[in-house]
Amino acid sequence: MNYKTEINGIGVNVDFTDDNIENIFIPILKYANKLYEEKKKRVLVMLAAPPGAGKSTLLSFLKHLSESNNDLTPITTIGMDGFHRYQDYLLTHDMERDGKTYKMVELKGCPETFDLEKLLERTMKVASGETVEWPEYDRLTHNPVEDVTMVSGDIVFLEGNYLLLDKPGWKELKGLSDLTISIRADEGMLRDRLIQRKMKTGNISHEKAEKFVDLSDLYNAHTCLKYSVEADIVLDILSDNSYRLVKHPQFM
Repeated sequence: MNYKTEINGIGVNVDFTDDNIENIFIPILKYANKLYEEKKKRVLVMLAAPPGAGKSTLLSFLKHLSESNNDLTPITTIGMDGFHRYQDYLLTHDMERDGKTYKMVELKGCPETFDLEKLLERTMKVASGETVEWPEYDRLTHNPVEDVTMVSGDIVFLEGNYLLLDKPGWKELKGLSDLTISIRADEGMLRDRLIQRKMKTGNISHEKAEKFVDLSDLYNAHTCLKYSVEADIVLDILSDNSYRLVKHPQFM
């Protein structure tokens, strides 16, 4: 199925296979629906994946599927990118990596450049079933936009790089979820994707995009892939952009 949408101001045109739709995506949505029927209150599903793995696009498509199928409860989709620290903050604060000092803006997207306290506070409210205002991130202005989405649905999917990160503070997030999903991908494939994305959003040359990705985005992808705990559902994204189901709950 060909699916067209816009993610963070960028037009996306992607083909999802019938096999993936019928044997992975719809079963995931049905399983989330089953959890909601059993719990009888809001279900929070977390989708963790490295930058460049297409998690925002996948979540947008899952939302489309849930709204197009009468047997499913429509899902609400939100992301953690709205909890990036503001550009002014990143430009005026430093951090250390591998014995070198960088402006935080040079390493934007690493765990330290997110407002984890704010993310935890909002996610706790979502998990408790409250109606919550939620920020989004604008890749063209490079800043969060506050309170864009009102989270009030029965099944909420939250996506982000570090939702399953096995690090102090971040580990608390997983405990708020009813179901976790992760996407794994080859780092070389992610590098190519990230370079193309940086060129589109940053209006820069291929050489500068490569330099940024190797210093920042690819490092973040490695952090996500290496230091995250295993999810309830594990997907691999393949070179043809299709997905392979690696792990799933017994009754999905």
